[in-house]
Amino acid sequence: MNYPLIAPSILSADFADIAAGLEAIRRAGADWIHLDVMDGHFVPQITFGAKMVNDIRARSSLTLDVHLMTSDPERLIPAFAEAGADCITFHVEACVHAHRAVQSIRECGKKAGISIVPSTPAAALSELLPFVDLVLVMTVNPGYGGQRLLPFCLDKVRELRALRAAKKLDFQIAVDGGIGPATIDEVAGAMPDVLVVGSAFFDAEDKGAVIRSLRAAYVGRPIVC
Repeated sequence: MNYPLIAPSILSADFADIAAGLEAIRRAGADWIHLDVMDGHFVPQITFGAKMVNDIRARSSLTLDVHLMTSDPERLIPAFAEAGADCITFHVEACVHAHRAVQSIRECGKKAGISIVPSTPAAALSELLPFVDLVLVMTVNPGYGGQRLLPFCLDKVRELRALRAAKKLDFQIAVDGGIGPATIDEVAGAMPDVLVVGSAFFDAEDKGAVIRSLRAAYVGRPIVC
């Protein structure tokens, strides 16, 4: 398995030519496709719904990593599961009954992820960590692509790695926001398992080189789980 896993976010792709974006992801050797679902309420922007996931599922065999940046995410879980998502991630800030939402995702036969915005501490997830497959640490305030990474968020990655080791858990840790060749040395110091990459990937002429540079930053670093 590649390490770290690279998940280009189609939020930064050309929405008028998603097929070309998917082909670029495949050719570059990425591992996952990250799909940011925004509702204009939890975050300011509106992106797309389950039909986009369904259409992408028909065109790609890569892991579809659906990130629900929405209010009341539990309402949307069945539709995105049916559409072909492999992993469904929701925000703990948007869900009162987060454990029930995790159970719902699992009952749909999908991997369950939970995410936190920069102002939420990693400790807010402590009761849920035994039940999730993925923790997504937002390294920008969600809602827009092309933002600068907030370095203090990387401390949460380190904290989650310590909790994972102490409790002998096996969830993956992802980061999303401001990730690219310009920030990868700093990010790699925290050793997240999954890198969500947006504009740094889609704006690059050589997208494969971007992925190679991200993985190269991890070479020689000890992987401590």
